Amino acid sequence: MAEELEKSMPKEESLMDKIAEKIHDHDSSSSSDSEHEKPESPSALKAKIYRLFGREKPVHKVLGGGLPADVFLWRDKKLSASVLGVATAIWVLFELVEYHFLSLVCHILIFALAAMFLLSNAHAFMNKTPPKIPEIHIKEEHFIMIVSALRNELNQAFVILRSIALGRDLKKFLMVVVGLWIISVVGNWFNFLTLVYICFVLLHTVPMLYEKHEDKVDPVAEKTLKELKKHYMVFDEKVLSKLPIASLKAKLG
Repeated sequence: MAEELEKSMPKEESLMDKIAEKIHDHDSSSSSDSEHEKPESPSALKAKIYRLFGREKPVHKVLGGGLPADVFLWRDKKLSASVLGVATAIWVLFELVEYHFLSLVCHILIFALAAMFLLSNAHAFMNKTPPKIPEIHIKEEHFIMIVSALRNELNQAFVILRSIALGRDLKKFLMVVVGLWIISVVGNWFNFLTLVYICFVLLHTVPMLYEKHEDKVDPVAEKTLKELKKHYMVFDEKVLSKLPIASLKAKLG
């Protein structure tokens, strides 16, 4: 009997050891899993940060990418400075010097044609081959692409205007009215060319400055947007909800 007990005891002990090992392995695996849980990556944290106008792409992509975005963000400083210099020269000619657009185009064409005419005759007089003047052709595909993009934008604008005219969105109606009123006020301050030049200068400065300081601008924009939403909710509760259009819309909805 003692021998049977001695034989059964090691078996029981080995079974208990196996159970203990399994429990230990389970605890160690769970602890290792918790240790291996990595914190959120900086990119994931950055994605949660508020960005102006809810953008998810970099500023370069928002501006369309390519050469125009490079010019506005001063990727090529010489090219950006040249474009801004040409725009400034045009504005000075038309606004300060009071030069007329049609006269400028005609004078440029006269000068270019006269120079090419004299150069061609000079080469012929000296028995040299005439200068190669490149043939300029506007490709149909590029023209169709530009017109198609313009058509899409106009159609989208007409859809928004139609929805506003049908009285479906009071918020958009107020936004459009306020925007048109602001444009009319600004239009009284400047003429059209000066306004275009100011917008052009802003496109050359604001995106570049925002890209450099977006981490500081976005939190301020978030706070401002929250305050505007609070004021709009108060305005909606006290004014808009009492309008007949809003009550009719609520009944139909």
